[in-house]
Amino acid sequence: MGGSGDRGVVAACSYEARKYGVHSAMAGRIAKQLCPEAIFIRGDFDSYSQYSEAVTDIMLAESPLLEKASIDEFYVDMTGMERFIGCYKWAGNIKKRILKEVGLQITYGLSANKTVSKVAVGEAKPNGQIYVPYGQEKPFLYPLPVGKMPMVGKQTAHLLKTMGVYTVGTLGSLPLRMIEGVFGQNGRSIWEKANGLDNSLVVPYSAQKSMSKESTYNQDTIDVCFLKAELTQMVMELASDLRGLGQMTGCLTIKIRYANFDTHTRQVQIPYTAADHLLIQYAHELFEKLYTRRMLIRLVGVKLSKLVTGANQLMLFDKSAKLEPLYQAIDFLKKRYGKTTVQRAVAVGNKAA
Repeated sequence: MGGSGDRGVVAACSYEARKYGVHSAMAGRIAKQLCPEAIFIRGDFDSYSQYSEAVTDIMLAESPLLEKASIDEFYVDMTGMERFIGCYKWAGNIKKRILKEVGLQITYGLSANKTVSKVAVGEAKPNGQIYVPYGQEKPFLYPLPVGKMPMVGKQTAHLLKTMGVYTVGTLGSLPLRMIEGVFGQNGRSIWEKANGLDNSLVVPYSAQKSMSKESTYNQDTIDVCFLKAELTQMVMELASDLRGLGQMTGCLTIKIRYANFDTHTRQVQIPYTAADHLLIQYAHELFEKLYTRRMLIRLVGVKLSKLVTGANQLMLFDKSAKLEPLYQAIDFLKKRYGKTTVQRAVAVGNKAA
């Protein structure tokens, strides 16, 4: 549950609760009405991240080539493994090791490409496994509802159903030109996926430990307003980079260097976020605690660490929920026109002064 009480929303739910119509992003009040006997637990992203890191460590140690697609989703390129232990047996051994060492059940799907594997995992949940041999992609995919396909959300599925397309087989059998005419650039990709075609590669996983920015001034300063404005701008740029990578941070560090080159840092553990307004608040509070000597400063810096893949869990009536569309718009403008296109007035005003 994201949030608390009736104001919270369902972040995830068990398969037993889903039978009552409960689903993620549903208001907690409605979920309680549908399933009065449900047990509601407040989300703990710190715990999720720890478990994710533990599973990731095992996957990295055992996998020939690993891609971490999200906090709980991996792709593995097992090309060549059939010569040694066999792909299916290897996956089974990984499943047993994760259960023994981490205590989590996992579901896996084996196939010749990412798309079919992802669909197979969805069909095998919970705690199952499916193997789709090469050449059997269509017999596996075609009987499924179109909503089971990646890239086919509720709106796309609804549009397809208005066209009389209810199964993946019907979608895959339609002329490619027709699908492209309806869905434009995405049409080819949807049609190819429906026919079990996907040449996308497994991208090697490399965990970024942190990201940081700092600024050294030609003239040492004691102007606290200016320094806070500098921190604000740095945090905004880092937060935008985080969101672009689909990540959040759980630790913020402030660094200052005095005119005599004494350097001091201070950090704080924070709930995982990539929201500007929260990170700026933490940065300013930390700076006030760190800057105690009232000496001239020649450098300030910000570092975000404990990075994890994920997005902010939005809660009803929470300020973050209202600001999320604004952040998306700002990120779009920065990506298109440059990082300095949109800045906070306090940052621009202090630099101008």
